Amino acid sequence: MGRARRARKIAATAAYGGGGLAAATAALGAVGYGVIKGEAMLARRIVGTPFDSSPDDDGTYGAGPGDPIEILVLGDSSAAGMGAKHPHETVGGIVANGVAALLGRRVHLTNRAVVGAESSDLERQLAQGLESIDVPDVVVIMVGANDVTHRIDRATAVRHLEITVRRARALGSEVVVGTCPDLGTIEPLAQPLRLLARRWSRDLAAAQTVAVVEAGGRTVSLGDLLGKEFAASPRTMFSEDRFHPSAAGYARAAAALLPSVCAALGVWGHDTADRAPEARRGEGVGPVAVAAGQAVKDAGTEVAPTEVGGQARGPRGRWAVLLRRRPDAVPAARDPETDEVEQVDASTRNASPAEPAD
Repeated sequence: MGRARRARKIAATAAYGGGGLAAATAALGAVGYGVIKGEAMLARRIVGTPFDSSPDDDGTYGAGPGDPIEILVLGDSSAAGMGAKHPHETVGGIVANGVAALLGRRVHLTNRAVVGAESSDLERQLAQGLESIDVPDVVVIMVGANDVTHRIDRATAVRHLEITVRRARALGSEVVVGTCPDLGTIEPLAQPLRLLARRWSRDLAAAQTVAVVEAGGRTVSLGDLLGKEFAASPRTMFSEDRFHPSAAGYARAAAALLPSVCAALGVWGHDTADRAPEARRGEGVGPVAVAAGQAVKDAGTEVAPTEVGGQARGPRGRWAVLLRRRPDAVPAARDPETDEVEQVDASTRNASPAEPAD
């Protein structure tokens, strides 16, 4: 089964309840499960001691007239900034500074992310954030790694994320989700655990994209964003515990998210407009599940809802546009588990939608 089909299946299961963790565990078999469990125990011994806390990056960034832009951050340790030493080194702090610089206005950041959080914690985090902010201009979410490492049923995790996105959109807030990172890039993980972690995290990321776009948000694939850098200079890109990013690692993640946050807010900047996709950059429009499968293997890729021929949905679900906003993002070799995104020229996006090939 290709990743696009798996993403559709997981997202559909999330919508109607139920899950498949027990079936997935049974498929491993007793021997396979024992090997995985042993590798996980070894990885926990190798990974350094977690940090006690993350920087408090709540506050106002930048300067300028007018009411501040309100950004609410939700999620796990990556959203909280565990591994960073100063507030301006977290993803939220970097994004807030970037938006403030481009707008010439103040940006007020409220971070309700919690170290160790799973997708099931997002609804509570959103409620806590709304105690301080009536309507955030944009909600930034980074979540998924703990759902994989804690072996949470993927459909259950996706359902909690989708509910949170829908509630935020109902308020009138824009939503940008950094999908589950590729845990197969973590050095302490040995085979076959590394291979399984890669597949589980990528499948979750694809399903997250389907659910978020269906709910009206946009996603940015974090994938193996730090993979090559980790291999080349692990002490630079990752923190002392060898699991969480360092300040340099967070800066790279924030650089991938910032253009999409700016696009959601309508902030002028380099490639932040909601533009038509360009085929030469490997961009296009197609069913959301196909776009999700493609985005997983290209870190920094944005997937957002769009219309074809004035219609939001086609025969295979929500239409989505795939954009590569990062200047260094180049199309990767085609993944045999994913399908190619259907290229739809801007001039045909108001025509009757056609069923793209799988």
